[in-house]
Amino acid sequence: MTRDKRLTLEQSQLISRARTMGVATAIPIFLEDSELARLTAIILNDVEQQALISNTIQVPLNAKYYDLPLEWFTQEVQGIDFIPLYLDCLQNVEDFDTYFKCLCEIHKRRRKYERILRAQPLPTMAQISPRALLEFGIIASEALASWMTWRKWFYDIDNRAAQETGYLFEPILASVLGGIPYGARNSPVRRRNNNNKGRQVDCIVDKTAYEFKLRVTIAASGQGRFTEELDFALVL
Repeated sequence: MTRDKRLTLEQSQLISRARTMGVATAIPIFLEDSELARLTAIILNDVEQQALISNTIQVPLNAKYYDLPLEWFTQEVQGIDFIPLYLDCLQNVEDFDTYFKCLCEIHKRRRKYERILRAQPLPTMAQISPRALLEFGIIASEALASWMTWRKWFYDIDNRAAQETGYLFEPILASVLGGIPYGARNSPVRRRNNNNKGRQVDCIVDKTAYEFKLRVTIAASGQGRFTEELDFALVL
């Protein structure tokens, strides 16, 4: 697909990143132009720039993003051309691209979690049966099997929520600070004990590196533990 000539390369890339998530995964998310336009309408409503909202989109009076069901955003907007709307917002709304990027990240994660809730399978007996060693004989076997099944399912759902939240809050905080997140491969921060290895950094602003911590799940490896943080570089 060729780039729309009305957009610069940077603008085209920002829209592409804003509308897609996990394209090669089991739960890919893609926001159509109608959905991007409705998200933009919420932004314009919030910053009191209602005059820029397309006449084909009716936003409930004083509605904020969380006031509206996800189904409202997926409703098709007939004849919408998102590019002119996007360009108008860039010209008339201060720091619109940051607001747009962050709201799209929230919305994509919520769309994904909605699909997780619909598709998360119940655990198999093979997965939960070892746990019976601790509780067998306390209650009836049928009740124990049901209790362990649903307990594991709720844990799995909560763990998925924790994962999605963890992935979400870091880029938003980086945007709030006006910084850029870096993976280990491209990071300008090197490890103190090995200068040949980069250090994943949640946010870099000028010469200051930030590491965000939100404990919403158990660390699956050493990457979330204190010993890993002690290897944080002292200088850029």
